[in-house]
Amino acid sequence: MVLAVTAAAVLSFTAAGSLAQSADGPVQTDGQIEVGAEAVRDSEILNRIDKLLAQIDGFTAVDVSVSEGVVRITGQVIDNAAQDRLNQIINRVEGVVAIENETEISGTLEERLAPAMERIAARTRNLLANGPIFLVALTAFLVVAAGGWLLTTRIGIWTRLAPNAFIADVYRAVARILFILTGLVLALDILNATALIGAVLGAAGVVGLALGFAVRDTVENFIASILLSLRQPFRPNDFVDIQGDQGTVARLTSRATILISPEGNHIRIPNASVFKGRIVNFTRDPRRRFGFNLGVDADADLAAALATAVAALEAQPFVLKEPEVGAWISEVGDSNVVLTFTGWVDQTKVDFAKARGEAIRAAKLALEAAGFGLPEPIYRVRLDGAQAAVPSSREPLDTISPSKTEPADLPEAADPARSEPAVAEAAERERKGLDGGENLLDDQQQVE
Repeated sequence: MVLAVTAAAVLSFTAAGSLAQSADGPVQTDGQIEVGAEAVRDSEILNRIDKLLAQIDGFTAVDVSVSEGVVRITGQVIDNAAQDRLNQIINRVEGVVAIENETEISGTLEERLAPAMERIAARTRNLLANGPIFLVALTAFLVVAAGGWLLTTRIGIWTRLAPNAFIADVYRAVARILFILTGLVLALDILNATALIGAVLGAAGVVGLALGFAVRDTVENFIASILLSLRQPFRPNDFVDIQGDQGTVARLTSRATILISPEGNHIRIPNASVFKGRIVNFTRDPRRRFGFNLGVDADADLAAALATAVAALEAQPFVLKEPEVGAWISEVGDSNVVLTFTGWVDQTKVDFAKARGEAIRAAKLALEAAGFGLPEPIYRVRLDGAQAAVPSSREPLDTISPSKTEPADLPEAADPARSEPAVAEAAERERKGLDGGENLLDDQQQVE
């Protein structure tokens, strides 16, 4: 149905074009109009035109008449292109003053298809005549392409040349493309059609540019994967913070970096974001500083409180001697004075979170044992119009001595020397994977 409507529209357009050609009036030639003895006779013009049209296919149904140098053409031609060509031929005949082209477009399907069929037949004969040379060119292309395919399938060669498997795959892909292009150039050279190479490469460049803009994010991520695989910013099992996402590094693939969060969740971050983003590596230096705040009474001896807590921290086996423990008065609160304490631990030997928690417990117990109070915030509430409070018959609160209880032993689960293996095991499972998952992280590669 669509083809029929399209064909009808085309035929209507061509018919309208033929009528418009007749209505446009005579075609004015570019030559000067000669007079007198130098003017070419009409019979000579007509004779010359008849001889020309007799040698050209497609103009057998055309009648020509000449009067005073004006050529009038009637009959039928195949299409509008034939009308234009007829005007161009007659316009070049000497002595023609003007051309009145009143030819019509032939509507016979056989006549319209005959030239196309003749062209197809001629090209078929040409193809058969040049068949052997086409086979030679095709054979040359296939030999070069097959040689490239065989060479690129030998993984050992490319693995030795490339720093990792991902770069080796890139090398192989580039080599395949080069072999295919070489085979194509060789085949075109055999066919003596090297002029097409520039057109093909130009078209490929335009298509590549368009695709580059269309898949810009994909290309950017691919390039970031290559750069990250060459200069790795972290190692497996490093605990990192990438743009706010914290976790243990499990894998680096050709598309994303996979982290295992402390909660055991898988975090996939595109490599482009990793390459451009801010990375905090908590594991690069095994020493890591912890810090916490404790509040003591405003009336307490602050220097003694600092010394007591520092001594308690230095006594802990997991706190490093170098760098030293730090302590200072950070601020005066509403109901206490806030003291800040810091210390360093070796993350490869202890669990950081547990070490910090045990340090807080040790400092708190030492301050309480030395008689320093750790007051809670106290607020005075004033009620306007309220009656005075009735004195209580009970003993005042300040006369009640606080209960003295011995601190309980540290449970095994809170021991800083006992690490949590769940996240490390999850990262190891992710690296191995059920399908031998891709991992571009390599201890042999350079680390930034």
